[in-house]
Amino acid sequence: MNTVTLNNGVEMPILGFGVFQIPDEETQAAVEAALDAGYRHLDTAASYLNEEAVGLAIKNSGLARDELFITTKLWIQHAPAGSVQDDTKRAFDNSLRRLGLDYVDLYLIHQPLGDYYSEWRAMQELHQDGLARAIGVSNFHLDRLVDLIDHNEIVPAVNQIETHPFHQRAADQAMMRERGVQIESWGPFAEGKNNLFTKPLLSTIADAHGKSVAQVVLRWLIQRDVVVIPKSVRPERMAQNLDVFDFTLTDEQMSRIAALDTGASLFFDHRDPAMVSWLGNRRIN
Repeated sequence: MNTVTLNNGVEMPILGFGVFQIPDEETQAAVEAALDAGYRHLDTAASYLNEEAVGLAIKNSGLARDELFITTKLWIQHAPAGSVQDDTKRAFDNSLRRLGLDYVDLYLIHQPLGDYYSEWRAMQELHQDGLARAIGVSNFHLDRLVDLIDHNEIVPAVNQIETHPFHQRAADQAMMRERGVQIESWGPFAEGKNNLFTKPLLSTIADAHGKSVAQVVLRWLIQRDVVVIPKSVRPERMAQNLDVFDFTLTDEQMSRIAALDTGASLFFDHRDPAMVSWLGNRRIN
């Protein structure tokens, strides 16, 4: 499996399997099928409410722990009468218990909201204690990411953000590269928005390589050195999404795909006050 090297030397597979929006009752079977297909990088989160099912699939796989790269995420902590740092460690312990693991390979702050500076200080300790091999963030715009970097000891290893042909994040990636932060895509297929799977340009490129549009999109991201975690509950699609290392897009094809960029989210804006309030007041436990 092709990997990227994070800023602390940890090797992370560039292609993984995500479980966002897979119902809890379907997650175990989906992850077992993904592991059977050859995935060794799994991405979940406390807020997905399916960590336990991911853990059962890992246990049933019989795979050695060091063969796997497991990511989970910290939801916004609420501790008006206590310590956010203590609550962060409690939340991490709960995730570890649900996963049935002794450590995770990557632990991310899920949203750039609340007292994420206290969360980060707690995560730095988890990393120093060997409980999280790498720590990072998700959904951070550049201003918040740079501010976090400038005022803390450890630079986030990863920033997982919306990245797909219609919202390509090239400027974000350039700045993150300067700061030593690996970009990771969520929503690589834009959930099919903007008719992604029937877009003539992508279909033409796919036909030229004897591949699917999904495979072309994943290959385009990988050639940009973007870590990607596509989701599927269909074994044949899981296998297809993994089969993207036997062809290369030309410079011209990469440039033509680059022209699809709209520079805007197709989902939601983390700077919209209504969305900030909704996310910040969501409780998961």
